[in-house]
Amino acid sequence: MSVSLPAAAHALNTPLMEFILSETARFLDARPNTKALAERSGRVWRGGAPMHWMSDWASPIPIYAARAEGAKLWDVDGFEYDDFCLGDTPSMFGHARPEIARAIAEQATNGVGFMLPTETAVEVGEMLTQRFAMAKWQMATTASDANRAVIRWARAITNRPKILIFDGCYHGMVDDAFVVLEDATPIMKKGLIGQVADFIDTTTVIPFNDLDALEDALKYCDIACVLCEPVMTNCGMIAPIDGFHEALRNLTRKYGTLLAIDETHTLSSGYGGYTRAHGLEPDMFVVGKAIAGGVPAAVWGVTEEVSARMDQAQAAIGAGSSGIGTTLSGNALAMSAMKVMLTEVMTEAAFAHMIKGAEDLVAQLRAAIAVKGLNWSVVHVGARVELVFAGHPPRTAAEMRAAMNPLELKAFHLYLINQGLLIAPFHNMMLISPLTSPEAVARLVAAISAFGRIIRPN
Repeated sequence: MSVSLPAAAHALNTPLMEFILSETARFLDARPNTKALAERSGRVWRGGAPMHWMSDWASPIPIYAARAEGAKLWDVDGFEYDDFCLGDTPSMFGHARPEIARAIAEQATNGVGFMLPTETAVEVGEMLTQRFAMAKWQMATTASDANRAVIRWARAITNRPKILIFDGCYHGMVDDAFVVLEDATPIMKKGLIGQVADFIDTTTVIPFNDLDALEDALKYCDIACVLCEPVMTNCGMIAPIDGFHEALRNLTRKYGTLLAIDETHTLSSGYGGYTRAHGLEPDMFVVGKAIAGGVPAAVWGVTEEVSARMDQAQAAIGAGSSGIGTTLSGNALAMSAMKVMLTEVMTEAAFAHMIKGAEDLVAQLRAAIAVKGLNWSVVHVGARVELVFAGHPPRTAAEMRAAMNPLELKAFHLYLINQGLLIAPFHNMMLISPLTSPEAVARLVAAISAFGRIIRPN
């Protein structure tokens, strides 16, 4: 079926809706087991799934996974998918890694959590310092927890009330980061359900890549830290302009503001994440999701100077519960998984394969876009690739939002699912794992090219 899109990106388009309805019927007709599970699940799980954001997938009902291995996933109806989502990063190095399975099984026979450190924890800390160059570390269960800890410690050691984030960022379930720009005005993000506190007074939000706005915000010396993804990865993928990170570091130092880099997604940039690959010098550093191969875990590190200031702040208030960290933080199971990730899975050879695969994907996508004359572009960092439905890669979240047509995105994602291809459901992000084959990349490019023919048949 050929569909022509109107010039107005967000106009209701009947042919496109017809295409979506056709693909929806195609999905449902082929999946009796999926439909049966969805009906059962709806009786016990609110929204039909244990994760409320399952509704962000383009499929009319959830895809129920049966198993996954390497860079492939099978659903309960036996459909096989090339997986370029990879759990939206936790499984970035491949599903069902035997190294992880072995480490988890061995630790489980000796206990999974003691509320006490282990020798493995010491080894992991040493490995983290060697790889990411931060002097001291703490463990968390998720990157959300780690970012909360970073924000609180930054405020404690600077005696400043505010943090600064970039419009369109994502730092997990951190309420302080749910502030966005709407027509250049800070507002609380509508998705922050049930929160009664107003964070606009304590969270400054500015456009990414806007260095003038950055200095204007920092000059009042009331911002404790800038919490920053080195590449924006949630509102589409937005790369930094040339010189951005150097200026960010210089300005934060000039005004006595701590720089916290959240590498939860950009860990895919290389062996030591984007920070090591590009020589960044954060004061505080966060990484989660893939660091333990999908076992819930995150870590956050600080420099020697920041660690000393934390000691001073702690001494000033004396003993007592800080509320930073949970009983599960640093459990032995997560530590064992992290050790094997750092030694056997997240290797330089693995990253070389991933980055080469991503470069091949980018080259093939750009060639397909050029052949078809599509007004699309590709953003790329490390093993992470984003297809943008705009001719030029946006530099800010406002530009990216303007390029996103919800109907077109839904049609695209649903079409890929029916072609046996999974990408991140929230936008057009694709990850290459060490186990992704050239054949899978070719299938993805062919499907994307075919979708281009559907929406631009002439």
